[in-house]
Amino acid sequence: MQISDLPYPDPGVPDARSGPRFLVWLGRGQLGGQAKSLCWGMLHFSGIAGLPYAVGTGIDAAVDRDATRLLLVGGLVVLLGAAISLGDAMLHRTAVTNWITAAARVQQLLARKTAELGSALTRRVAAGEVVAVSTGDVEKIGWFVEAVSRFLAAAVTVVLVCVGLLFYAPELGVVVAIGVPLVALAALPLLPRATRRADFQREKAGKATELASDTVAGLRVLRGIGGEELFLGRYREASQEVREAAVRSARMWALISAIQVLLPGALLITVVWYGAALVLDGRIAVGQLVAVFSAVATLLYPLRHFEEIAMAYSFSRPSAQRAARVLSLTRTDAAAERPAAAGVPVPASVPAPGGDLYDPATGLLVPAGRFTAVVCGDPDLAGRLAERLGGHPMDAEAGGPAEPSVLLGGVALDELALDTARTLVLVQDKEPVLLSGALRDLFDVPASGAVEPDAALGAAQCGDVLDALLQAAPDGVDDPMDARITERGRSLSGGQRQRLALARSLVTDPEVLVLDEPTSAVDSHTEARIADGVAALRAGRTTVVLASSPLLLDRADRVVLIHEGAVAAIGTHRELLHGEPLYRAVVTRETEEEQRAARPEPTELDEVLTEIEESA
Repeated sequence: MQISDLPYPDPGVPDARSGPRFLVWLGRGQLGGQAKSLCWGMLHFSGIAGLPYAVGTGIDAAVDRDATRLLLVGGLVVLLGAAISLGDAMLHRTAVTNWITAAARVQQLLARKTAELGSALTRRVAAGEVVAVSTGDVEKIGWFVEAVSRFLAAAVTVVLVCVGLLFYAPELGVVVAIGVPLVALAALPLLPRATRRADFQREKAGKATELASDTVAGLRVLRGIGGEELFLGRYREASQEVREAAVRSARMWALISAIQVLLPGALLITVVWYGAALVLDGRIAVGQLVAVFSAVATLLYPLRHFEEIAMAYSFSRPSAQRAARVLSLTRTDAAAERPAAAGVPVPASVPAPGGDLYDPATGLLVPAGRFTAVVCGDPDLAGRLAERLGGHPMDAEAGGPAEPSVLLGGVALDELALDTARTLVLVQDKEPVLLSGALRDLFDVPASGAVEPDAALGAAQCGDVLDALLQAAPDGVDDPMDARITERGRSLSGGQRQRLALARSLVTDPEVLVLDEPTSAVDSHTEARIADGVAALRAGRTTVVLASSPLLLDRADRVVLIHEGAVAAIGTHRELLHGEPLYRAVVTRETEEEQRAARPEPTELDEVLTEIEESA
């Protein structure tokens, strides 16, 4: 895989059981790139390791006044220089390729998981953590993946140099063979503490990111209540905690770096002192001493990769753990427990068209082809019901007891393949998002093709929205479908955004359309026309509207009241309004005192009948 070939056609099924397993899975997926990087690294480090031998041989040739041998040594130095340059350039190229491709694979996996879970993702994982994983963590994970091959090349080079010195100058080679492993492994006792401090720093940074995300998301509300300074103060405290944790972590890594400088220096001093004594005794030549000294000095470069791989792992392990936690999430616990082949869940058969929608958790039954309105006194309950109707029931991992899956035509939605489930059931959230781009692009979504954008825009009463977009469009744009929508539709009012999102949902023409408060931001006259338009456009199709507006409820074929998590009453809007006090209280916002005041005073005959009933 080259950078020009990204993105991956299929990033694969990750091993998300733990952070280390996820890193191993990433490495296995790039064995070809790792092998290339290892080969180029061996060429680069071998060239560096061969220079001391060339220098020592050259000194001996100069002492012996052997011009021919000196000329050969010069040619060898040129060849080694070319190997160093070529190996360095290609090592950098392949290592960066490994880094970017690993990071890209992780980002694709996260994007796929986000699309799979939808709005349920932020209900199960903090939005700030998702942002931290998809930005900073992917780089740290890629860093470790690309550092592995360079470390292996450095480790092989160090071993070969130590073995070569044992044959070239046995007396000094023994010293080097004993000293180099001690230098390479001296920092190991400090790594657990350094890793713990790095983990603590990542934890603090993640919390600060979550706090910043929450503050930005609620900035408008904070300004309305004058709470900017309060939350900014909290963020300052969190950022200071991150700084202190970073300083403590940096101190430990500084100590490790100091050891990596001090011990090699001590080894060099030992080699020079002992080698000089050997030269004076005539046991080795001056060129051999220079060659061994140069070899030890050049080993300091590959030895730095031992420290780097330790740092890369300590920084990437918590990042990989967070990424694995997100990637291990499934649509439901039931989906995770189904039999699987090669790690892929086996989807259920597609239900036959025209099936009823049934929610076992509340007892809600939505007949096929009918316009059903659902009234919930609790807005949070309505939001959870909408998610459940879309095939995302609350599970134990989200903090509550597991809920049964919604059935469509007798088939559990969470057992269907994701694309199939979303083709059958579409849920429009209470606060839908409009992406930036031309209005035409807004309707470029998977759809049955039975509903044209013009019909959907008309049903959603978007005429004034089209006029506003056309007026704001630059000169030369005559078709409102070519007008551009700004990021998240910020140039439009809340009601305009809501109606465009409703039109987009109508265009998809799913078998079941679930709308959560689709007209909460529009005026009553527009709301009445939208209710008529949606009912006419969706005639013969199953439509569920979660709302408490009498204008919408009056257009529904049937209305279902859900109280305390269960169906409490079923009927038309007018029937429930006159015969169900609880329904009337939710829809009309009447208090108990207002309801009692609206009841007629009992007559003497009513009192007599009541006494007879009580005595009986």
